[in-house]
Amino acid sequence: MRRLLALAAAVVLAPGPALPAWADTDVPDGTGEPGEPGEGPNYPRGGEPPEGSETAFEFQDPLVSESSGIAPSLRHEGVWWTHNDSGLHEPSVYAVDEDGETLAILTLNVELRDWEAVTVAEGPDGQPQIHVGDIGDNFGGGWPDIRVYRFPEPETLADAAIDPTTLTLTYEDGGRDAESMMIDPRDGRLYLASKEFSGGLYAAPEELDPEGENVLERIESAPLFATDAAFHPDGTRYVIRTYWGATVYDSTDGVPGDAIGSFDLPEMDQGESIAFTPDGTALMAGTEGEHAPVWRVPLADEFLSEEDAELAAGDGEETGASPEEAESGDGDDDSALGLIAGGAVVAGVLIAAVLWLARCS
Repeated sequence: MRRLLALAAAVVLAPGPALPAWADTDVPDGTGEPGEPGEGPNYPRGGEPPEGSETAFEFQDPLVSESSGIAPSLRHEGVWWTHNDSGLHEPSVYAVDEDGETLAILTLNVELRDWEAVTVAEGPDGQPQIHVGDIGDNFGGGWPDIRVYRFPEPETLADAAIDPTTLTLTYEDGGRDAESMMIDPRDGRLYLASKEFSGGLYAAPEELDPEGENVLERIESAPLFATDAAFHPDGTRYVIRTYWGATVYDSTDGVPGDAIGSFDLPEMDQGESIAFTPDGTALMAGTEGEHAPVWRVPLADEFLSEEDAELAAGDGEETGASPEEAESGDGDDDSALGLIAGGAVVAGVLIAAVLWLARCS
């Protein structure tokens, strides 16, 4: 079925203009067991990233072989937290520096079922807390609930064993796979994006109950096959990534907000992590694999928060366009409109075909 869907997508995409990053619907093509991700030549891995994208570092620790989430520390400048996916791994979170060297390993006294995301945000006590999302479900809704493990970010980076608080969550509309978790820094509310054809953005209750079951409410749709998500440090932007691209949203007036636009991410073996840099002007995008790279992807002006855009404008020099350039730009606008219209038609046909095939499987 995966091969059939990939072929359908390829046939529809072949004659048309490039689609937005979120609309590309090639799916894993391989021979994995039912419910497990496949691999193969048609597996989407990224495209042409924004200008200035570069490898920030590579994970140096061989223990970090399936990095599935990344988040900047709120206590330690230049430190990033990551963890492995499901498999034969310890339930550990790794602190790495800007050279990819491991500084500390925090081992949680819990089960590693299918860890897919990590984020750092202020906890109920106002102190930085690390949140690890055990939210994956390769059985497509086989787990009765999912879990988020929460514990204080250590003031000193050293190996330690941790007994975290366990937060139990369920979906109001039934179990599903997810790899994307983010927390709004303005109010501490947690959100998940499901990983499916008709993906959804889900909001947790405003206050999470460690003793009870926390129900996730679907509030909006999400890009196809989302693999991670993150908030801007000031909460006015958030990003959802897929295997091959990213979509940035304006959440100034709250979540879900409005999509600003999408773009390709660098080519990766299996891109599953995303985070804003602490200054909010770029994204850090990672992939699974031993000694895997983490890319720094600068954000174009239209994706910056209002504060970041004002700072960028103040640092840069104003330039004006000549009449010839303006006239040339008008022609480019007409051409761009044609491409956008064509792309919209192709995208609609493609998504309809894929969803029809999915229902027939």
